[in-house]
Amino acid sequence: MVVGAFPIAKLLYLGIRQISKPLANRIKAGARRSEFFRTYICLPPAQVYHWVEMRTKMRIMGFRGATIKPLNEEAAAELGAELLGEATIFLIGGACLIAEYSRQATNTRRKEEELEARLSAMEAEIARLGLHTDELDARARAAERQQQVTK
Repeated sequence: MVVGAFPIAKLLYLGIRQISKPLANRIKAGARRSEFFRTYICLPPAQVYHWVEMRTKMRIMGFRGATIKPLNEEAAAELGAELLGEATIFLIGGACLIAEYSRQATNTRRKEEELEARLSAMEAEIARLGLHTDELDARARAAERQQQVTK
């Protein structure tokens, strides 16, 4: 009993998503070790994230004009590495989602084209059969007239 084609593409996407977490952890570890990543990649987004988060919390609590102190370098590096890891996982998941959508759209388009081709072939066959029917009808009328003339 054949159930259907093995969904190899979905299995591949699942494998990529499973690999994304360890990949994100390696990127985070590399970001913590590298001074360039720490200074230019991790710290700025972490400070912006901290500023937005604290500003939002302060506004919710009713403090409007309070100044927000930046995170110390170690905490900012840790937060930045976490943000980088989560962004990596999110991007890989989004890429898998887009790839699956594209694959489904391609399959749907192909099926619609096949259906349209079948429909046009059927319409052509109906037109051909209509002409053939008209021809047979004309022959039958001619034969009927021939019979009436001979009587």
